[in-house]
Amino acid sequence: MNPDQNSEAPDARRWPALAVLLTGTLLPPLDFFIVNVALPSIRADLRASADVTQLVVSVYAMAYAVTLILGGRLGDTHGRRRAFVAGMLGFGLASAICGLADSAALLVAGRLLQGISAAVMAPQSLASIHALFPPAEKGRALGLYGLTFGLASVGGQLLGGWLVSADALGLGWRAVFLINLPIIALAVPAALLLVRETRAGQASAMDYRGAVLLAAGALALVVPLIEGRERGWPWWSLALFALSPALLTVFWRYQTHLERSGASPLVPPSVLTLASGLPRGLLAAVCFYALAAFFLVFAVYQQAGLHHDALAAGLAILPLGVGQLLGPSCGLRLSRWLGGRVAAFGMGLEALALLAAAGLAAAGRPSLLVVPLVLLGMGQGIALPALVRLNVDRVEARWAGLAAGAVTAAMQMGAALSVALVGGVFFALAPDGAGPQQVSTAFAVACVMIAIAMATAAFLSAPRSKEIASDAMK
Repeated sequence: MNPDQNSEAPDARRWPALAVLLTGTLLPPLDFFIVNVALPSIRADLRASADVTQLVVSVYAMAYAVTLILGGRLGDTHGRRRAFVAGMLGFGLASAICGLADSAALLVAGRLLQGISAAVMAPQSLASIHALFPPAEKGRALGLYGLTFGLASVGGQLLGGWLVSADALGLGWRAVFLINLPIIALAVPAALLLVRETRAGQASAMDYRGAVLLAAGALALVVPLIEGRERGWPWWSLALFALSPALLTVFWRYQTHLERSGASPLVPPSVLTLASGLPRGLLAAVCFYALAAFFLVFAVYQQAGLHHDALAAGLAILPLGVGQLLGPSCGLRLSRWLGGRVAAFGMGLEALALLAAAGLAAAGRPSLLVVPLVLLGMGQGIALPALVRLNVDRVEARWAGLAAGAVTAAMQMGAALSVALVGGVFFALAPDGAGPQQVSTAFAVACVMIAIAMATAAFLSAPRSKEIASDAMK
């Protein structure tokens, strides 16, 4: 019997297993955000330029994004616990490479491997929740998932600031990567002991060619956005940028060809076309996670604009974490009144909070940012679990891993694009050596850009009249 369809006897160990699975939810976003406050130390120690600084963040996000769907499919076909453990071990190896890197190039290579390993590990958490928990408990489990995912962004900045400032054992910024190793040493045996193996069906040949095409198309889009601006838009950056749509078109046609011939494509086009609203929901996820750029520019604003040290910069983001703690419980209550509009409500709240933050920064009132940060965190805590469930529930249980990987991939694609686009504008307005006023203005502009993306996500995630009628019939 397909384990995903066996809902008669829920796994007795599902709640302890959830605690282990949430480790795989925590580590990937934690390692995306933990480097933000460490970037000035990394740049100084490795003598890296601003474009390399962006690559340390965006290469991880892009590798994560373009491999997530493949990672989800690996779990669906070969076993989610097996993929979870393999991804976690790879993540540990990559963290060691990053922590011991003696050059910017090796650090970027380690971040690339980290992103790929995280993409194998992360979707197994969401897909396993979908498989292990009965419908009555799934909302609570997804709320904890959203809380963990959200707190990783704040916890990453706070933990990163503390580790850099404490300089334990003289490790400095290297500790932000090496801290993963004891966590993984505990989580791997716990996963083997507590997490039940689930899969969607028999193992089938994986579409590695499709994965390469998707990765090439995505990288051809993001790398020029980062390197092109820094290097004066050389011909190769424009050529890569122009090549990206063609590569993505070839990828989609190849997926269509594989499905029609009875093979197993990386992304079955029929899943996207038959699942009502899924393409729009995935586009909303891309726009929604433009918030990732906020954590980068906020860290630079705190240190370069307000002259705070790494620890103070990490502490400054704490009000957002308070909001994220409150958000999921508020979201559960709001869902009784708003139904499928909860995600849009949370995103709208985030957009308003970002505009308020932009106004306060431009007016030179950083001490008042506490309120917008709390509201921003609440909006994130409300919207994230609602958006995830909105998309995953639109597919059959056997495609849970694919949907989980697609949703997280869409968010990470949004993270990579926002770091490239918003980060590019920010560093253009506030280059190295910029004064506090320039940095404050650049931060305000970045907040407005992210608010526009968030408002777009709210519009895309709001249910249409047909969907509301369908839900009412159910």
